[in-house]
Amino acid sequence: MHRAAYSVLELLVCLALALVVCGSAAPVLIASRDGVRAIGATDFLVAQLHAARMEALKRRSHVALRFETDGDDYLLAVYVDGNGNGIRASDIIAGIDSLLRPRERLDQQFAGVGFGFEDGVPDVDGTDALDNRDPIRVGRSRMLSFSPTGTSSTGTVYLHGRGRRQLAVRVLGGTGRIRSLTFDFGAQRWQPR
Repeated sequence: MHRAAYSVLELLVCLALALVVCGSAAPVLIASRDGVRAIGATDFLVAQLHAARMEALKRRSHVALRFETDGDDYLLAVYVDGNGNGIRASDIIAGIDSLLRPRERLDQQFAGVGFGFEDGVPDVDGTDALDNRDPIRVGRSRMLSFSPTGTSSTGTVYLHGRGRRQLAVRVLGGTGRIRSLTFDFGAQRWQPR
């Protein structure tokens, strides 16, 4: 009785082919993972803004998401108005406007994603002078504040990830509407997500 079997050479050839296929798929998988992280970070930021708006409505008080510098990055901090005059940097320093929850860094949850611009990307309005590359465009106080009536301050925050991923989150003041956008490098324009 003769049994069919594979030789060691045949097994090595199959193993080599499998490694070549896996090796060629790895960059695609890594790029996909990096894209998912960038989108996840954008969705996280949008959720933080929605939560701040809902908190303002629930408390009937101003609530703000503040971007606090931390080296070359930013911490996200949520504050509530303590004296009825809106969120103010001086009131935060004095302890009048209080922190609602612990500060967070975006890159702690989404590795490789940060605030900033990829090279050659214009701002959402197309008015960006390339010398102004500040990714947090929400005013001098670096806060997006929501009122008890649902309106907000206006601003845009820019995020980027590995593999040329550029995203933006915009808050429209009069309505408090929050939108996320992505930059299409092929078409060279911003598109809604």
